[in-house]
Amino acid sequence: MFKIFRLMATTLLLAATAAQAQLTVEITGAGANRIPVAIANFAGDGLLPQALTGVVRADLERSGLFKLVDPGTTPVPENAAIDLNQWKDRGADALALASILPAPGGRYEVRMRLYDIARQNKPDGMIFLFGAATVRETGHRIADFIHEKLTGERGVYSTRIAYVVKTGKSYELKVDDADGQNPRTALRSSEPIISPAWSPDGTRLAYVSFQAKKPIIYVHSLATGTQTVVANFKGSNSAPAWSPDGKRLAVVLTKDGSSQIYSINADGSGLTRVAGSTTIDTEPQFSPDGQHLYFTSDRGGSPQIYRVAATGGTAERVTFEGSYNVSPRLSPDGKMLAYVSRNGGRFQVTVMDLASRQIQILTDSSRDESPSFAPNSRTILYASEVGGRGVLSAVSSDGRVKQKLSGQAGGDVREPAWGPFNQP
Repeated sequence: MFKIFRLMATTLLLAATAAQAQLTVEITGAGANRIPVAIANFAGDGLLPQALTGVVRADLERSGLFKLVDPGTTPVPENAAIDLNQWKDRGADALALASILPAPGGRYEVRMRLYDIARQNKPDGMIFLFGAATVRETGHRIADFIHEKLTGERGVYSTRIAYVVKTGKSYELKVDDADGQNPRTALRSSEPIISPAWSPDGTRLAYVSFQAKKPIIYVHSLATGTQTVVANFKGSNSAPAWSPDGKRLAVVLTKDGSSQIYSINADGSGLTRVAGSTTIDTEPQFSPDGQHLYFTSDRGGSPQIYRVAATGGTAERVTFEGSYNVSPRLSPDGKMLAYVSRNGGRFQVTVMDLASRQIQILTDSSRDESPSFAPNSRTILYASEVGGRGVLSAVSSDGRVKQKLSGQAGGDVREPAWGPFNQP
């Protein structure tokens, strides 16, 4: 039975359009027990402005979960009569076949079939309808389909990331595909832009901009490019974090003295103080169920991570190992806490299993910052530094697969944030 997926061009009215400086991906390490999969050349791929087969293969390969089996150079349509034993002899546990055909209205139709050779299941089929402008998006969604069918978990290839690039005296807030190959500029400024945070529905970004010569929190609509001021109080306005329902933001304000955590509606109304202390509280993050806020505080004498009810109350300390732990980020499944810890003078991404309180240092770099989980909780995107220049990197939550995303244009890349799953 074939399911039909319709893909329309996503409307993103960007504040500025810049040269498309893609990120190159370098992969080191691989997951345990990678699934051998053959992605045969899609029949009719030559009809498209960009090869669809290559996008799918690149997505699966960089995940570290799949091992690509050489399918040969001959395109194989999805309805071809095949001998699965021959593909098994080649070492494939799964096989993907597809045909691309012209469709009405200048669109295309790709019919694909996925064989799970190892389990001997009936093949899964899917039909994707798409336009020439959404070839890459279609490839990502096909990779998501394959990923979910073979692993049982949702893929994140069609999700987006945001990050900030500094080139000379210019700052750009970029929105990009998860593979770093389709950057678009949402905002360009001669003043710093920091702390981008995705709304739960993926339609808006909250961030701090210094465009008015002071730190102000804005919410930015990606569909219209409209900026809405959320927090412009006396002093510093920083560190926005969305509640899971997208109605409120946790923010850090210094309007009453030291940095303290508040909650505010997404339209800037309803300001409420959440946590109070005489020390610095900052970097709040909601738990996935919205019941708690995790944050960084030096109330115990050194920067550590604490937790408080989202409605306020007494805070409890979460991190105890080491004298410096900052930037808490909860995994979307609520099972892990990622943060940056200082170890022997090195700042490294660390993850804590919240049930067992066991911790694991995931990186071997020395200047990590801004960790951000993928929506399936499998990968953590973060900023690091190589040769004095900011680069983006990613590491699987078990530490096995590492990636480095390097900018070709020589800009300083920082402040990454991984967006949510696409809405149905």
